[in-house]
Amino acid sequence: MWLQVAIQADESHAEALSEALMDAGALSVSIDDADAGTPAEVAQFGEPGHPAQPLWQHSRVVALFDQDAEIAVALAEAAAQAGLDAVPPFTVEEVAEQDWVRLTQSQFDPIEIDPRLWIVPSWHEAPNPDAINIEMDPGLAFGTGSHPTTRLCLQWILDNVPQGCSVLDYGCGSGILGIAAAKMGAGKVVGIDIDERALESTQENASRNGVEMAVVHSGTPITERFDRVIANILTNPLCVLAPAIAACVADGGRLVLSGILEPQADQVIAAYAPYIALKVGDTFEGWVRLEGQR
Repeated sequence: MWLQVAIQADESHAEALSEALMDAGALSVSIDDADAGTPAEVAQFGEPGHPAQPLWQHSRVVALFDQDAEIAVALAEAAAQAGLDAVPPFTVEEVAEQDWVRLTQSQFDPIEIDPRLWIVPSWHEAPNPDAINIEMDPGLAFGTGSHPTTRLCLQWILDNVPQGCSVLDYGCGSGILGIAAAKMGAGKVVGIDIDERALESTQENASRNGVEMAVVHSGTPITERFDRVIANILTNPLCVLAPAIAACVADGGRLVLSGILEPQADQVIAAYAPYIALKVGDTFEGWVRLEGQR
């Protein structure tokens, strides 16, 4: 058994309180949105090199302690170290070891991308058996459908991947985009990534979903051209890789890029201008999808 302590904190004290709780003996500490699950919930996404967003105005600091820990003493020490005049309101509950899997799984429900497409964790039944359902569990590789950029790409795939076309998922992560394309009827689907774990995850997920998807390490030259090239990574690598990514698009083929914050769209458009003209296709929660055709 462990003791889980949930403490209310504002954005100016949450990080300091988190560090102070670790110093006071907490086994682990996390910070989340105290308004999660309400209309006031605020999504937090960012990318390296971009100024970090502030924490939530109403934060919830969750600390895990041994069952015999002196919670009152630990909280008093942490509050003082974090510069608080008093210990904020908190709750304490016991957490049994066998609850960890259940608690983790309870955070991931099926995600509706579109009435035609759902992302469904393996421990859930598909809400709509008649839709395209991709079985995808949270793992080491990025891409479970919850991030705005993944949604933007999946929505594009639903309407722009004809039967039999070839697809390259550049920076495949979990393989979710390539798997969606394969389930839409794409012919040859290839995923490329720099991370061996991502390639392994892609192969496992493709097999689990009953589709074929080849994987290639980014260190291997790609000489083939594809009807559809999708790259959902980040602005800086997208710009650096512009010549390589654009070269993978077949004549008449289409290129889709995401992982781009709205203020960065012009930077990416300029990087690809010598190869393929891009335009903004859609935006969602501050992120943008760029589209172009060779």
